Amino acid sequence: MAEKITTTDNQYVLFKLDEEYYGVDILHVETIEKVMDITRVPHAAHYVEGVINLRGEVVPVINLRKRFNLPQEELSDESRIIIVSVEEIVVGLLVDASSEVLHFDFNAIDEVPNFSDKLKNDYVKGIGKNNDRIIILLDLKKVLGNTDVNEDM
Repeated sequence: MAEKITTTDNQYVLFKLDEEYYGVDILHVETIEKVMDITRVPHAAHYVEGVINLRGEVVPVINLRKRFNLPQEELSDESRIIIVSVEEIVVGLLVDASSEVLHFDFNAIDEVPNFSDKLKNDYVKGIGKNNDRIIILLDLKKVLGNTDVNEDM
């Protein structure tokens, strides 16, 4: 079972993947970028799209559709790369769209129920409720911790 979220801000950057809403803690988000040229890296894990040059810094990009075993779609004008930093590791997350920041009250976040194999429970730290929307709140440490991005590249 996931721990109850205890951050005081409870602000999340929302994004979409495959018609579902996901959120990452705003404290980990550095910037949100339009999709730019991504250079493929030989022998990288299947979900590592490649690397980008972000203002002089080489940043690996993870395709979250591939990471979560979702069907692949063509990139669109709405596609974004969310640049996140977790424990001094900077990574880009390729998502379908991102344009919103939401604040959740503690009572608007539930523990993680049992999911199907579509998304590992390990990656989810809670379920946010906003009006009629359900938002899957990701635990970035676990999403990125299992990737071993530096070793795969």
